[in-house]
Formats: sequence, C-alpha cells, structure tokens
Amino acid sequence: MLQKLGFAPGFNKQVTETGAEGQWFDGDNVRFRYGSPEKIGGWEQLGGDKLTGAGRAIHNWNNNINEKYSAIGTNRILYVYSEGAFYDIHPIRVTITGADFTSTSGSATVTVTASSAVHGLEENDIVLFDAVSGLSGSTFTDATFEDQKFMVTSVVSSNSFTITMATTEAGTALTNAGSASILCYYSVGPSIQQSGFGWGTGLYGGIVTGVATTTLATALTNTIGTTVVLTSSAAFPATGTIQIGTEFITYTANDTGTGTLTGGARGANGSTAATHSAGAAITNVSNYNGWGQASSSNQYTLNPGLWVLDNYGTKLIALIYNGECFEWDAAPNNAVSTRATIISGAPTASRHVLVSTPDRHLVFFGTETVIGDKSTQDDMFIRFSSQEDINTYTIRAENTAGSQRLAAGSKIMSAIKGRDAIYVWTDTALFLMQFVGQPFTFAFQQAGTNCGLIGKNAAVEVDGSAYWMSENGFFNYDGQLKSMPCLVEDFVYSLDPGLGLNSIPRDLFNAGVNNLFGEINWFYCSAGSAVVDRVVTYNYLDSSRERPIWTVGSLDRTAWQDSAVYDKPHATYFDASDNASFDVTGNTDGSTIYYEHEIGTNQVNAGGAVTAIQADILSGDFDITQKRSNTGQAVGTPDLRGDGEYIMRISRFIPDFIEQSGTTKVSFTTRNYPNSTPVTTNFDITSSTTFKSTRIRARSIALKVSNTGTDEKWKLGTFRLDIAPGGMR
Repeated sequence: MLQKLGFAPGFNKQVTETGAEGQWFDGDNVRFRYGSPEKIGGWEQLGGDKLTGAGRAIHNWNNNINEKYSAIGTNRILYVYSEGAFYDIHPIRVTITGADFTSTSGSATVTVTASSAVHGLEENDIVLFDAVSGLSGSTFTDATFEDQKFMVTSVVSSNSFTITMATTEAGTALTNAGSASILCYYSVGPSIQQSGFGWGTGLYGGIVTGVATTTLATALTNTIGTTVVLTSSAAFPATGTIQIGTEFITYTANDTGTGTLTGGARGANGSTAATHSAGAAITNVSNYNGWGQASSSNQYTLNPGLWVLDNYGTKLIALIYNGECFEWDAAPNNAVSTRATIISGAPTASRHVLVSTPDRHLVFFGTETVIGDKSTQDDMFIRFSSQEDINTYTIRAENTAGSQRLAAGSKIMSAIKGRDAIYVWTDTALFLMQFVGQPFTFAFQQAGTNCGLIGKNAAVEVDGSAYWMSENGFFNYDGQLKSMPCLVEDFVYSLDPGLGLNSIPRDLFNAGVNNLFGEINWFYCSAGSAVVDRVVTYNYLDSSRERPIWTVGSLDRTAWQDSAVYDKPHATYFDASDNASFDVTGNTDGSTIYYEHEIGTNQVNAGGAVTAIQADILSGDFDITQKRSNTGQAVGTPDLRGDGEYIMRISRFIPDFIEQSGTTKVSFTTRNYPNSTPVTTNFDITSSTTFKSTRIRARSIALKVSNTGTDEKWKLGTFRLDIAPGGMR
C-alpha cells in the first residue's frame, strides 16, 4: 500500500538517526522554504580578479547620484568594487623618498633601502613604489617598480627591507641603484587568528591580551643588546618581560623617566633576537610561560587583520580593528583617483565603530580615553562625536560629543544598529545604547547577562530583532532576551575534533542575513581548522519556538553582505594556499574571491570555471508497525511511526519534486539494528521518472536525496512508498 513520507523541516542532530524519526537528520547545501527542502542557489565571481589576503568585511552603499559601491576589506588591502572593477583605496601610513634597490644575480630577492628614513614596516606589509628612476642593465627596470605593489618579505633593518620579484635577476645586479618613493600601507594584521596555551606558545608570536602596551622609541637590530627604549614605560613593572613581534626580551630595571629598560636578555623564552623598527608595538608579557613551560590559560592571542565598515552619507567609514579610522568619499570617479584618509580628530585605536542613525554620531567602542594616545585604549570605553560632525570629540556644552564606560564584562566585542537602539555586546553581556538628546545624548541599559558575543562579527539585526552566537549557544533579543532553541547546537558546539567548532579563531566567525530566503548564516571554523569552513543557518521566517528550523553545511565564506544596494547577496571566499592575487607581487598571504550569490544552480569560480554544487539531505530512520483491529487481528496497514518490531518491504517508490532539473539521486539506507552495517541502494531520477521498482527489506530505512552534477536543481515534494509488513524476522 502506498504511504506518504513526511518529515518536519530543519535538521535534528541532537539525537541519533534512529531518534530522528519523522525528521531530517543531516545534509549539505540545502535550505527549507515553506517546509520543503531544496538545493541552495549558485554563485558567480564578481570583478574577475583575486584580491590580496583574506576578505574580512563587506559594506555596500550608494552615493548621491545612486552609483553603487562595495567596500571589501582584506587583512592587507582596502578595496572598492564598482561597475565590475576593483580599486585600491587603502590609506598610506607614510611616504618615504630617496629609496634605492639592490639585487643579486640569479635571485628574485631585492633589498630596498631608504637612506635616512625609518620605514616602520613589518613582514607581509604592503608597499607601493612611485617616482622610480635610474635603473638600467638589470632585469628590473623603472617600469618593473613604478606604480606596483609588493609584499614585504623580510625586515633587514629600520631603513631597509626585502621584497620578492616575480622573476630572478638575469641582468646586471643592482647595488644601491636608482631612486624611488615608498608608499607604506597601514598594516591591518595576519590572515588568521593565532592563540593558544600549553607548550611553547611564545614561538608563534602571540601577545598577552588586556595588559600594558606601548611602542618602540628607538629601533633595534638583531644584535644582542640589553637596552630597549620605549615611548613610555610608566605602565610596565620594574622587572619583567616584553614582546616585540615574535621576540621576547627580559629586563631587570625600568627607568620610567626615560622609558628605558635595561639589564635583560634578548631572544628570551625560546624566541630569537630580531630587528625591530621604531614605532613597533610592544606588550608587557611578564607573566608569560616560555618554551618548556605549560601556560595555565588561553591568554596569548595575535588578532587577525579585521575591518569595520560603515557609511556616513556618501562617505565610507573604515576602521582597522584596534587601530585607526579612515574616511573615503564615494563621489563620482573618486575610486580611480583617491585613497582613504585618516579621520582628523578621531580616536586612533578602537575595537569597533558605527554611524548611529538617524542622529548621525560617529561612535567608537573599546577606544582611547585620551584621543591620540594608543596606550590609553580601554576595551570597555565608548566615545562618540558631536552630532553631524565626525571630527569633533571634545565634550562641550554646545555640542553632543560624549563618552561612557560599560561595567559588565572585560571587553566590548561589537555593536550593531537596531530599529530603536544600538546593540552593544561585551564578552558577557548585552547593552542597549539609545539616543535621548542633550544633555546626555545617549542612554545605556543592560539588557542581558551571560549572553556575550563569541566573536566581533557574530551578530546581526533583522526586522527589529538581534540574533547572535554566544560562547554557549544562540540568542535573540526582540525586547526580551531569549535563548534560541537549536536542534543542531550540540553538533556545532561539540568538543569532538571531527564535529564541533574551533573556539580559538572566534574573531573570524561571521554572521550574515540572506533576506531573500529568510536566513541567518553563521560561518565558523570547525575543530582543527584555522580558517572558516562551516556554516550553521537559522530560518527566521518559517521557524517557531516549537519547531525551529536549522541546517548545517560546508559553505565557507569569510564575510557576507545581504542584498539591498545590490539585488543579490555578496560574499568573500578565502583560499590560504592561492597567492595569485592580481595586484601584489610576492604575495604569500592567500587570495580572496568576491562572489554574488543566488545566481543559477552552479558555482562559477575564478576564471569562469563552472563546477557543481553538491547538495544532499538525509532523513532519520523510519520503521513500521502493523496496525491491528480491536480484536487484535492484523489488518496489514503499515504505520511509519512504528516501533521497529516488524520488517518492512518496499516494492516501489513514486518520486515527487516541486522543482527538478537534471538528474537527482535518491538513496535508501537500510539497517536491521541501529549499530548494523548500513546498506545503501541508489536510484537516478529525472523529471520523466514516474516510479522506481525496488526490492528493499529492513527494519529501518533512511531516505537521502542528492545531486552531483552541474545544472542540477531540486526541491522536494511528497514521496510515496509502496510498503508492506514482512514479518518480525
């Protein structure tokens, strides 16, 4: 007798396959619409070029003549996408004149030396050459360097560094030849987050968070020496250890009057003495446990290079995470000719920034208590500009500039704009920041505890409600704080190395809304992965607290921007092993592809390569019970909610698809017991398939629907199976 198969929408991975009877258990690259599962939409590359580094933020907006712009911040360069092309608008930290070049025959390494200036560069920073002249006889000519970007391979000294060319020197080697200007890009940070505890942490260049920091006043060479001069050593202990880059230096005396540390040792704690430029960041790590010593907590972190992006009218606002804030005017043709510049008067070290609406204040979070003094950065301090003036932060009676320090938590994680307030998360709590006008400008209210944000980009706002990922689950605030029921929670948060998330690179986690399908995606790093490689999705349109609709999958996106300015969502994909970016010679930091989603049925990758999106969905096990008459006689009607006492026979099934193109694979996996070795039977289904005859016999059966080829799409309807009881043995 034909029986309809029905499964509740969403995955349930809180139970076993046997426990998920009447539900979907697992899948990949699928979504639910109106209760029915379907393959997700495809994506295509935008712009045709690969960007340098890892894409970490996207922001779309219009200028005053309705031209569309998309800002993409990677950990190396700030780009603008407009009219199908990418433009480099990254701010310039300093321009150094009078540089020359030295090459070696048969080598691709070129040493660049600035005769008198301190460059302040670190390894993997970006430099651009201008006004190049005087090179002859070498493989590398004026044109090789002119208006070309290079990644710094190594820092030789405070005024010299090396770059790696695309070819080796085959001509006359250069020796301090030519002349050029060096445009040094602001440093953003590494492509991945580095942190951990245990043995030898210091060899990986970590820093201890939440302690005193300053900068190096006088450059250091890799020559062993015991004197280090800081910009300020007042906040450092009398004796201790400092970290510069990957090197640790101990000291026994601290002259706070001159900022001088003496009596120590270079290359401490198993590190190696290195060359450091004046202005290099220094951190107090006096409680550091070195190589051969186990650290007691997960306290050593080298933050990834992140951006925070927003717009103030037509202006792009771009903040380097824990660094400076810049502006760029999206006036017509500016992308071709202008770069972002630092916002005059604004803080120089902040964790987050946004433009409040509709009151139009520029608000900084986790910022400096003294503007311009990075050593005063307070992770819990908020500062906002005067209304309609992003350059004024001094509090006066005649303006609305102000500040506030939050009390609950140890650091502000992030903030997003809501319908009636700004949501501000610390690592433990949620606050509401609401514009009230003078004299206070903003009012602050704590809205929740024990609900902090797991990473700075792990929250979104939809239709007046905030949704976010915490350390221990998912939360929603719509006037009331709610813990979100999640039937894949144990899977996502599992401690199993093969299943759950990797909580170390949490700042790489990012959330994005896809309003076309009522979805919120959280992209995260799975256990053992240093890059984003998984997604968990919540359907906010069709879900209820009684039946929340969640899915998990392998879609890996490092940043996401919902459709609004553009008709489709935009996202970035990062390949750490592919250094073939279009604009930087010697790139070793991977590349990013910029995608438009919900286009067609395939994935169209770099260079136009079309490959299949492989989608599948697997049900929980279902079984059979023979219904009986009031007198106890079997009537032979199978009940799929049965207890598995009886074997079932399936002689045929009738497929039903709301939408289908190409070939769809339907599989039945059979078991007699939960721990039995499963047996799978596969069938290829096309739009012309009316039914399939089968010879399936088992106590429990699971249904799987999938595709593997290009141009294949499916949306499941209601399958029917010809099922009969086959006895108890």
